[in-house]
Amino acid sequence: MLTLALSELLGATVYDPSGASGRVREVALAPQEDRSRISSLIVKTKSGNRILQLANVSEINGGIRTSTPAAEWPTENGTEGLFLLERDLLDQQVIDINGRKVVRVNDVDLQVDPPGDKAIDKGNDKGNGKADAKAQDAKAQDAKAQEAKAQEVDRVHPVTNPILRVQSVDVGARGAVRRLLRGVAPKTALHALLIRIPPRSIPWKFIDVIETDPARRVKLKIAYEGLSKLHPADIADIVEDLAPDERQAVFQSLDEETAAEALEEVNPRVQKAIVESLDSEKAADIVGEMNPDAAADLLADLPEERTEQILVQMEPEAQQEVVELLEHHEQTAAGRMTTEFLALPVTATVQNAVDSMREFEGGVEAVSTIYLVDSHGTLAGAVPLARLVLADSTTPMLSLMQEPLVLARQGASENDVAELFDKYNLQTLPVVDAHNKLTGVITSDDVISMLRAKL
Repeated sequence: MLTLALSELLGATVYDPSGASGRVREVALAPQEDRSRISSLIVKTKSGNRILQLANVSEINGGIRTSTPAAEWPTENGTEGLFLLERDLLDQQVIDINGRKVVRVNDVDLQVDPPGDKAIDKGNDKGNGKADAKAQDAKAQDAKAQEAKAQEVDRVHPVTNPILRVQSVDVGARGAVRRLLRGVAPKTALHALLIRIPPRSIPWKFIDVIETDPARRVKLKIAYEGLSKLHPADIADIVEDLAPDERQAVFQSLDEETAAEALEEVNPRVQKAIVESLDSEKAADIVGEMNPDAAADLLADLPEERTEQILVQMEPEAQQEVVELLEHHEQTAAGRMTTEFLALPVTATVQNAVDSMREFEGGVEAVSTIYLVDSHGTLAGAVPLARLVLADSTTPMLSLMQEPLVLARQGASENDVAELFDKYNLQTLPVVDAHNKLTGVITSDDVISMLRAKL
């Protein structure tokens, strides 16, 4: 397998049947058609920039040779729908979804395939897992280690009618040195130097490109598919390392559910900045998918006018839940509780509990305990999920209640809440009003967030 660095392709002479006709100014992908395959080259000629379709490239051999006259190449009239590797990738920050971090691109490795090659599409291969990632990394690094030799082979044995694909991005010193010394140091000396620099590259399939311009993001159909599959906490760590406009770009492109889960994990200061950067409709869609208690905490930190703008755009049910929580002081049990929990009548059976869990749309943490209430909503008992596993479907839930029944009043302080969790090793804590009516539940992750905020 032959590889070619983008920095070596840029500036390369292009020869049409009549001789030298220009130099490569850009290398383009059409991401809506294929995320990894190079579709065309933009060539600077005496008559202006022209687009040379890669299908018309007959040979790569030190330079680019084509069988079609330069006069027949279309004139470049804008680059809408194209992803340009130098403009949109070199020196840009991208997200390494395998390493769960933000990196900067120093160069791009292109795989050179002969026509009809059935090589795996590195950009659209959806395989994942650590073993696969290590295998891909090893292949990329091996290719880099043989780079100088491969380039020389390429010049001796030219590839005719080639297919070019983005193989990986170089995020190490090797790519930076190659670009810095290209055209300055002799080629043989440069190749000898590059071999001695350890490679550091990331397979293209593990890269999500950050596009900050909403219009271009739509035109290029750039979606953070890989990023959206990460754990919300990992997404939060990544976006906290980005510039404000890049954070906004990521949250604009993520689906609302993923964005909401990630936003809950973000540092409150950054969380506030992200929501303020989004338009009211998008912010409302994301906040509406958050846990009510987290949504209320976030909106309470925003300016009143901004909070009202978001609330107006939210769905009525989600809006009501958040508004009710906003009425409570944040540093109390009521201010920390969520209104998403499972509560069944005291007459319920295990089968009723299983059915209710199937329909429950709240967070996973909230189903660790199922609460029993009377006809007035008064808290009567709590049943840990573990007790349902071995029970018969007809078993009354009342017979499985946990003793003692630990609860907190709405006005209880954060310290009181933390002490109850510590003393009784709780996963959830029910919150009741002055009439013992169940109004919400505090989960262990809420307590962890509360304690972290105090550090």
